[in-house]
Amino acid sequence: MLVKMVFQKQISLKSRAFDSIYDITSQVQAIVQESSIQNGMVNVFNIGSTASITTIEFEPGLQKDLPEFLNKIIPRGDSYNHDLTWGDGNGDAHLKASLIGPQITCPIKDASLVLGTWQQIILVDSDNRPRNRSIIVTVMGE
Repeated sequence: MLVKMVFQKQISLKSRAFDSIYDITSQVQAIVQESSIQNGMVNVFNIGSTASITTIEFEPGLQKDLPEFLNKIIPRGDSYNHDLTWGDGNGDAHLKASLIGPQITCPIKDASLVLGTWQQIILVDSDNRPRNRSIIVTVMGE
């Protein structure tokens, strides 16, 4: 694909932290629409190292399951070297965000995100305090 156009915009949200999950699909789709790009790709990137971007079926069961799973494999409150270094108590948040990753890329077809019926784009904030989050959405295509 030859990229003929790039459009970029930021999504801002206030988080509750503690593995809170936010559905940002409609905001990303609105940016795709605003870009006027018909076919291409969109990259959704979280700025910061204690939150992550992924997809999930955004329904009440999985909104509970995902944080519970993350806390089973990376427990909040355990001793982490990051916490010993910085004393901020969010070593688990950094590890969770690294595990999931800061970004995803989705195809765009006919000015719409190409997602499964039960697939939404989410931000997971694993930090130990509320934050103002910034997500950069970059739309590329023709």
